[in-house]
Amino acid sequence: MTHPMDLIPAPLSVEGPYRCGFLLDRRTTLCAAPGTEDTERWLRTALGAAFALPLRSTDDGNATNSVRLRIDDTLAPEAYRLDVLMNRVAVITGGGPAGVFWGAQTLRQLLGPEAFRKAPVKEKPVAALVAQTIEDAPRFGWRGLMLDVSRHFTAKDDVLRLLDLLAAHKLNVFHFHLTDDQGWRIEIERHPRLTEVGSWRARSKWGHRASPLWTDTPHGGFYTRDDIREIVAYAAERHITVVPEIDLPGHSQAAIAAYPELGNTDVVDTAALTVWDTWGVNPNVLAPTEQVLRFYEGVFEEVLELFPSPFVHVGGDECPKDQWKASPAAQARMRELGLADEDGLQSWFVRHFDRWLTARGRRLIGWDEILEGGLAEGAAVSSWRGYAGGIAAAEAGHDVVMCPEQHVYLDHRQAPGEDEPMPIGYVRTLEDVYRFEPVPPGLSAEAAAHVLGTQANVWTEVMENRSRVDYQVFPRLAAFAEVAWSALPAPEERDYTGFERRMDTHYRRLDALGVDYRPPAGPLPRQRRPGVLGRPLEGTPPNV
Repeated sequence: MTHPMDLIPAPLSVEGPYRCGFLLDRRTTLCAAPGTEDTERWLRTALGAAFALPLRSTDDGNATNSVRLRIDDTLAPEAYRLDVLMNRVAVITGGGPAGVFWGAQTLRQLLGPEAFRKAPVKEKPVAALVAQTIEDAPRFGWRGLMLDVSRHFTAKDDVLRLLDLLAAHKLNVFHFHLTDDQGWRIEIERHPRLTEVGSWRARSKWGHRASPLWTDTPHGGFYTRDDIREIVAYAAERHITVVPEIDLPGHSQAAIAAYPELGNTDVVDTAALTVWDTWGVNPNVLAPTEQVLRFYEGVFEEVLELFPSPFVHVGGDECPKDQWKASPAAQARMRELGLADEDGLQSWFVRHFDRWLTARGRRLIGWDEILEGGLAEGAAVSSWRGYAGGIAAAEAGHDVVMCPEQHVYLDHRQAPGEDEPMPIGYVRTLEDVYRFEPVPPGLSAEAAAHVLGTQANVWTEVMENRSRVDYQVFPRLAAFAEVAWSALPAPEERDYTGFERRMDTHYRRLDALGVDYRPPAGPLPRQRRPGVLGRPLEGTPPNV
């Protein structure tokens, strides 16, 4: 049993706890109102397994020894109220199905770390609830995590596990970075070579791109269309939106290796290109041709069929212009389109797919480089290079997701010193993430309304397996989740000491879930990567 003050993320208000309550036992039932069936199934699966309880359904809305799931549309859709009553009843009331589900996540936390296991760990497991009332609602509607599965592939079952971890932290967006220079990870039926050729590389750089070390084991993998359908359905049951990313016009060498005609063939022997085996910004970008537009329209047609997300991410970042400058064909295309420079050519790519997606009822989102050359009308921005791009976009009336690398790139190192494995970037401690503020001060109220929310990003160049991803993401994702969900004071006024105390309980939840997090005292010996070069940056990161 957990004290309500140990909840993460912190709720808006708690009344109680009081001295009475009840134990869930084999007679405890679930009473699910219409619209709450997914939460009923989830509770039965999660709590039923952890405590060996059948949690049978009942239609009796007055039954005692029961967990009742209700919807009250006077609440906001993701808001909930959890009432543990003195007459052996727990009621989760949500403003919509998502609110009910988030209330169920809170209920699970109240039952203690054992509620996070897949089977009972005691001969007579006890699921105890004390009487109390919790009222809660999220600060932001977009509470996301981006996972790069291109640099290092994440197996489907590990993606499903990550979705469970997002749900446990009340995060509701999974940004799925599916394509890059180092691998194409989604099956496209009309272009089979994208996965036949583009999903495998012969070797991989071991450590930062300046490292002299290589891993000579071929690396790759991809998700079939049915894998994607399963991931999307699994996420939807947990009220998580999967936002797919297909990167263009840069970060495209894997696609060009599969289909050389996509590249700038008049300046590069694209037929000689392979899937890239190292890290960094790649010079091989898409050619600005009608053939390339038609090819990617075909890709996006299949993406839209698989992903119901209102947003589709097109990347748009780190697109070197050198090949376009050297290409007579690209220069002729610029003159034909009346473009002043190569930035305009990148904007032309993005604007084309903005119109194409809008015509199909979807919205384009891209990294903040899509501001260069003029932002496509209706496009939203993932502000990664700092706050500046997001501020500019929001002030211009565009929606923004704040994910500045200086604050919430979880591939960046968590502490100074030699023990951090393959250290990248500035030090971002658990406390640093807890004091991150998604809405920068000075943003006008009108512009602040365009901040959809916030997202933590996980780039996997130096994360070769699930344990490495776990180590970089946790425990910092717990701090990020509270920033995204809870109504916190200004960064310097936040009660980090209280958060650390609540984390004592949360580490036990992560233990029960099998998460290979970074311990507070530092990495375990097996979590280190001694002698493998990273790229640590010293000092305080610039607040740009």
